Amino acid sequence: MLKKKIRKPKTKKVSIKLTSREKTAKSLISKKEVSKTIKRSKITKASKVKKVIKKVKEKESPILDLLLEEKSTVVSMSPEVTEVSSPRVETEEMIGLEKSTDNISSTVELKKPKVIELEFPITLRELAVKFQQKPSVLINKLMEKGVLVAINQNLDENTVEQLAQDFDLQIQKAKDIESTLLDIHRESKDSENLNRRPPVVAFMGHVDHGKTSLLDTIRKTKVAESEYGGITQHIGAYQISIRTRLHPEREDKITFLDTPGHEAFTRMRARGARITDIVVLVVAADEGVMPQTIEAINHSREAGVPIMVAINKIDKPNVDIERVKKQLSEYGLIPEEWQGNTVFVGVSAKTGQGIDDLLELILLQAEIMDLKANYEKLAKGVVIESQLSSERGVMATFLVQNGTLKLNDNLLVGLHYGKIRAMFDEYGRVVSEAPPSTPVKVLGLSGLPQPGDEFFVVTDEKQAREISQLRMERKQQPKSVRKISLEELSSQIKEGKIKEFKIILKVDATGSLEAIKEILDRIEIPQISINIIHAGIGDVNTSDVLLASASNAIILGFNVSYESRVKDLIIEEGVEVRIYNVIYELTNELRSAMEGMLEPKTKRVFLGRAEVRKVFRLSKVGVVAGCFVSKGRILRNAYVCLLRNGKVIYEGRISSLKRFKDDVREISEGMECGISLGEFQEIFEGDVIEAYEIQKITHKII
Repeated sequence: MLKKKIRKPKTKKVSIKLTSREKTAKSLISKKEVSKTIKRSKITKASKVKKVIKKVKEKESPILDLLLEEKSTVVSMSPEVTEVSSPRVETEEMIGLEKSTDNISSTVELKKPKVIELEFPITLRELAVKFQQKPSVLINKLMEKGVLVAINQNLDENTVEQLAQDFDLQIQKAKDIESTLLDIHRESKDSENLNRRPPVVAFMGHVDHGKTSLLDTIRKTKVAESEYGGITQHIGAYQISIRTRLHPEREDKITFLDTPGHEAFTRMRARGARITDIVVLVVAADEGVMPQTIEAINHSREAGVPIMVAINKIDKPNVDIERVKKQLSEYGLIPEEWQGNTVFVGVSAKTGQGIDDLLELILLQAEIMDLKANYEKLAKGVVIESQLSSERGVMATFLVQNGTLKLNDNLLVGLHYGKIRAMFDEYGRVVSEAPPSTPVKVLGLSGLPQPGDEFFVVTDEKQAREISQLRMERKQQPKSVRKISLEELSSQIKEGKIKEFKIILKVDATGSLEAIKEILDRIEIPQISINIIHAGIGDVNTSDVLLASASNAIILGFNVSYESRVKDLIIEEGVEVRIYNVIYELTNELRSAMEGMLEPKTKRVFLGRAEVRKVFRLSKVGVVAGCFVSKGRILRNAYVCLLRNGKVIYEGRISSLKRFKDDVREISEGMECGISLGEFQEIFEGDVIEAYEIQKITHKII
């Protein structure tokens, strides 16, 4: 049986008259792509061919929005897609663009910069991929700016933003999962959900002045009065419950930190964890103020923590409490009975005398401070101490600061993560939750955290693991930014605040200390406050470095040195330490640094003037002023003021400068250009745009 041969219908050429927008689309559409689509679909009808164009056009719509001028055509489309000329069709936008005065020779076209999301730090190689440029191109651009970088070197945000301007790109910092997590814990608290929390108290002072004895006395006497029984274990922090004469109807709690003194206190603060509400400064009545007493005062004061004084060993014969008060008043701790604001309490760790008075005054101070927390939120807090047990693995002592910590919560702790498998209180009993200001021992972490590390409860363990890995990677990268240096002081000053130069001064002798202090006192500048947060005799020690790290201060030494272990800590904390052997060298460098801190005077320097000859109002771009530069030069991103009839109408910066369709850095006198002033749209013919730059004049200290 013969098969009947079926002939394929001949493809008809279809002639379509397009609208102006479709004509613009047609100029962008790949002929090959349209041709393939028509062949694949075997389209013969004109209406369907038109749909193909529309579909492809929609894919390119972001580009179409930037193009507002294109000649019209009549398209004759077949599987091969051919085109023939046709009468010109114009829209109002096109007509508006092509109109020009004698002085404006071409249409100005602006396009919005492409926004690119980046995560920092980023290497030059990674940035080249994001910018879709060869690494060598970026390296050359940076060399032009006087910056030499390797392909695998990290770039800071400022450098990346400068590069982005060269390629007409806009940088947007990507928000990583860690930032999202911290935002959840940093969001403002609802005042309706806030409730009182116990104060957190740390005992500090000179060695052998009775800090540990006082803590032991408080712990033993108050635990004996409670139902808890004896203490089974010690975990670096504990709570007591008491009833005061002020509020006998309720049971109040106080959390005590049993830490090895101001060094641990400051180390935690250097890690960003301020955990202490009140510091009790312990001073022995028979010895008075000692070097570590002064250090404890300076550390507490710099942390902004209120100080109460416990004068210990008052049971000893022939002690002079008034002498101790006089010594402390020289350091700004003036007793209330001397019209000061520092609470002084006489106590005896041996007999228990004055202990109840001290505890009641602590609770009174806490009530004045109005300490509150949100018990309903996801918990966050700080690590007090940690240890590795052969039986239980990693064990960490937490102090909950906000929210309520619960069994099976997923945690992010410093560089580590985990899930709470078990919790114990300070008496070794298993607990299922821990409210704010409660110390608790936790099992279930992936690694050993450091004292001062913050912990956060997260929604799932996978999220915690990802952030932990990210932090591990960051730690492996070398530190590129120091905390502060003499050269960086001016950039560290925030606008609108009193400028403060924080110094830790270590010298070889009392005479040197007095001489340097006298020189510093002579430098009187209303805008700058020199704050010697600690001054002492002897070599730079770990305590000095930790205080400088926590306070963002600089250590200045005269005829002193430091040990190798201190040097390692200096590098780890990124602290600036400068040692001098000649006093005038120290004071000269200090003077230079302070000159950099002074707010420089500014003056405007005229650059050029441009007359607005024509204004183009583009639907997608905004207002573009067609200008003629009558004097000087116009620079991209320059400061400008718009003048109308001699009056200043607007002051700001140039957002875009074009010569024909090209972005340019500078337009010289006698040339035409297109200027856009960003969101400011009220530009009219006859306006004058004056460009200027702002120069800063540095102050000099005489």
